[in-house]
Amino acid sequence: MTTARSAGSAARTESTGSAAQATGSAAQAWRAMRTLVFDLHDRRAQVSEALDLSFIRAKALTRLVTGPLTMRELAGRLAIDPPYTTVVVDDLERRGLVRRSTSTDDRRVKIVTITEAGAQAAGIVDEILSEPPPMLAALDAAELAQLNQILSRLITATLD
Repeated sequence: MTTARSAGSAARTESTGSAAQATGSAAQAWRAMRTLVFDLHDRRAQVSEALDLSFIRAKALTRLVTGPLTMRELAGRLAIDPPYTTVVVDDLERRGLVRRSTSTDDRRVKIVTITEAGAQAAGIVDEILSEPPPMLAALDAAELAQLNQILSRLITATLD
């Protein structure tokens, strides 16, 4: 009986240790990705400077490229609160980058649609953010394929 308990306890300890090690490794990988993207190759300032917009306004344009969104949907996609979304949309509308209209289904709901000028600005955002840093472009084809496969799995798991 004591041997069975000891074996079960040892298995749980080993399993817990493996889980902790995996969590530690995942945290280390996440820190490395965060450092690479946000610290070493942060393009947000470059986007803001190129468009003379705050990054959140530029990000709003990229969220609207795929089609109109309600103010609430846009707030959710930007992870900002609705009052701040109004400030962002007001500014983008003043600049001629978006149009706001009332929903035909519910007059209380406002729909935000990107304009041609806004779509062009969103294209500039995508161009700036899509330029790979030199050290990434220096990876060989097999390394890039492996990295793309891993990142695709992570994105798919997040979206599911």
